Amino acid sequence: MVDANREERLRRRLIDHFAPLDLVVEDESHLHAGHAGAASGQSHYRVRIVAEAFRGLSPVARHRLVYAAVDDMLKTDIHALAIEALPPPAKP
Repeated sequence: MVDANREERLRRRLIDHFAPLDLVVEDESHLHAGHAGAASGQSHYRVRIVAEAFRGLSPVARHRLVYAAVDDMLKTDIHALAIEALPPPAKP
């Protein structure tokens, strides 16, 4: 079941925290039908976010920033979150 409101809240939270240059949020819950998280109504998402806030940070530090931005949603709405968090390409 796709929850557009939940997906929009996730998207809005990431926009508000990071002002991304690029953001893709995909609901992958349908791929996890029968999984415990899906059964409880929580969703599985994949996020690709490109933001200046990630420049100079390790991948682990970038993930921690994203997790911190959506911490409350991870407790209630999101069962799994796959993250690709990148800085913008360096300018020549």
